[in-house]
Amino acid sequence: MTEILTAVIPVVIIGIICAAVLVVASKLMAVKEDEKFPAVRECLPGANCGACGFAGCDGYAKALCENPDTPTNLCVPGADGVARQLSDVLGVEFEDVVEQVAVVHCAGDCTKTQDKYIYKGIESCAAAKLMYGGKGSCTYGCIGLGDCAKACPQEAIYIRNGIARVNPKECIGCGICAKTCPNHLISLVADVEKVVVTCSNKDKGAVTRKVCSNGCIGCKKCERVCKAGAIQVVDNVAVIDYSKCKDCEDFGICAKNCTTGCIKISDLSGIHRIQK
Repeated sequence: MTEILTAVIPVVIIGIICAAVLVVASKLMAVKEDEKFPAVRECLPGANCGACGFAGCDGYAKALCENPDTPTNLCVPGADGVARQLSDVLGVEFEDVVEQVAVVHCAGDCTKTQDKYIYKGIESCAAAKLMYGGKGSCTYGCIGLGDCAKACPQEAIYIRNGIARVNPKECIGCGICAKTCPNHLISLVADVEKVVVTCSNKDKGAVTRKVCSNGCIGCKKCERVCKAGAIQVVDNVAVIDYSKCKDCEDFGICAKNCTTGCIKISDLSGIHRIQK
């Protein structure tokens, strides 16, 4: 019995000393949390999408508490509702959120283009892209295996006729799909916009025309007819500067004059606008 106590007692004493040291260390080295942090974090939706430019909702909440210059209107999924809550909690002026929706810059479905081989493998765009850039004859186009649709927390993206499509009425503008697409075909656009370019092919016009009848051939006709200078052909594909497009005197003239029809008039009114 004495031998057992001799072995146990030192261990117990050491354990008590270590526990005491840890308690003291936790008090002396504790990082004080801003009292406003829980309230600010509670306002955010918890999507952790990174659309605000920070590492998730915790990162944004921390920035709001530590830096008074951090805007309160960066949470696109939360829209004006979250921005208003944040302004109330922080005691700052309300800032309007620019609501956004995802746009797929490709309309090369199975009626406009064709596959160059039969893909039999993992149902993933990222995996298929490793095989000669994907199964489609246009290596810039939508691979159509739904990585974006699987990643979308709102189920706002679906695959139809071999390409991804977005239902703006369900899209919260989190941007997760844009980060997921291996061909970088998806971007976020303000939901008040009406004109979109549905092509991302950067090949010369003759090459593009062979692989997709919807593809931009870089003819620059849209560029010439746009009096606002809102559209330019960059790397053989039309690109819209939406800051100038708002001033367009002849709305939709670029789409009306597009040789292949890859510039389209669309209603991008999203879920946030519907809720208003």
